Amino acid sequence: MSIAELLSILPQTLLEGLLLGFVYAMVALGYTMVYGVLGLINFAHSEIFMIGAVTGIEVFRYLGNGGNPYLILLLAFIVAAAVSGTVAVLVERLAYRPLRRRGSKNVLVPLITAIGVSFLLQDLVRAIEALWHNEFNLQYPSYDTFNYDVLSKLGSPLGLTLAVKGLIVILVSILMLAGLNYLVNRTKLGKAIRAVAQDMSTAGLMGINPDVIISRTFLIGGSLAGVAGVLFGLVYTNVTPYSGFQPGIKAFTAAVLGGIGNIPGAVAGGLVLGELETLGGTYLGFLTGGNFGSEYAQVLAFLILILILLFRPQGLFGQNVSEKV
Repeated sequence: MSIAELLSILPQTLLEGLLLGFVYAMVALGYTMVYGVLGLINFAHSEIFMIGAVTGIEVFRYLGNGGNPYLILLLAFIVAAAVSGTVAVLVERLAYRPLRRRGSKNVLVPLITAIGVSFLLQDLVRAIEALWHNEFNLQYPSYDTFNYDVLSKLGSPLGLTLAVKGLIVILVSILMLAGLNYLVNRTKLGKAIRAVAQDMSTAGLMGINPDVIISRTFLIGGSLAGVAGVLFGLVYTNVTPYSGFQPGIKAFTAAVLGGIGNIPGAVAGGLVLGELETLGGTYLGFLTGGNFGSEYAQVLAFLILILILLFRPQGLFGQNVSEKV
C-alpha cells in the first residue's frame, strides 16, 4: 500500500478510533469514580460492562421482531443501565463493604476480591446463558436502519462513512458524559461524592452517609458501563461472557493514561487510547515493513500502561491522587 493510499484512509481511521475511544471513556469513568472515592481498582467493572452488553442482546432478542429499532435500543439502554447498576451496587454491598468495615490496611485484599468477583460474574453469566439459551456467542441483530451511512447524502466528505449506529455511539456518549459532569459538579449528590472522596471520616461527621454515597457511586459507574456495553455490542455485534476483559483492561489503561481519579482525564484517556489502537491496527504493518501486523495493535494498550506507570504514574493530566487508607 502506497503512502498516498495510507493517507487517504486516515480520516476514516481517526473516526473509527473516535467511536472506540468513546466506549473506552464510558467504561473508564466507572474505574476512575470508584478509585476517586475509595482508592480501589474495581477490576470487576469490566464484567459489569459485559453484563450490560448481554442485557442489551436479551432486550433485542425478545422485542426485536417487527418493533421500532430505535425504541428497542432506547429500552435496551435503560434496562442495561438498570441491570448493570444494580449488579455494581450488589458487588459493593456484598464484597467490598464488609472489607472496608473491617478496616484492613492490606491493599491486596480488596484487589484480589475484585479479581475473584470478576471471575464469578463471568461464570455466572456463562451459566445463565447456557441454561437459558445453550449458547455463549451472542450476536446483536443487524438492522438496515442502524447500518445506513448518514454521510452518504453529504457526498461522503473526505471519503468518510459513518453508520447510524456510529452516530448513536457519539451522541449517546457525549450526552452521558455531559450528564455525569453536571451531576458531579452541580448537584447535591455530586458535592457529597466529592466530599467523601476528599475525606470520608469528615464527610460522615458533616451528616453525609459514606456507605450511601459509595453505593450511589457504584450505581452511576455501573449504569454508564451498562450503556457502554450496549453501544459496544451495537457496533461490534459479537458478545460473550468474556467480552468484558479486554475492553475493561483498556478502559483501565485509559483511566490511568488520563490520570486515575480525574473524570475529564478518563474521557481524554479513552479517546487517546481508542485513536492509538485504531491507528496502530491500520498502520503498524506499514511502519514495520510487514514484520508486525494489525493483530499487534492490541499490545499497544498494555505497552502504554507500562510506560505510563514507569514514567508518569499520575497520568498525562498530572493528577496527584492521595492514598486512601
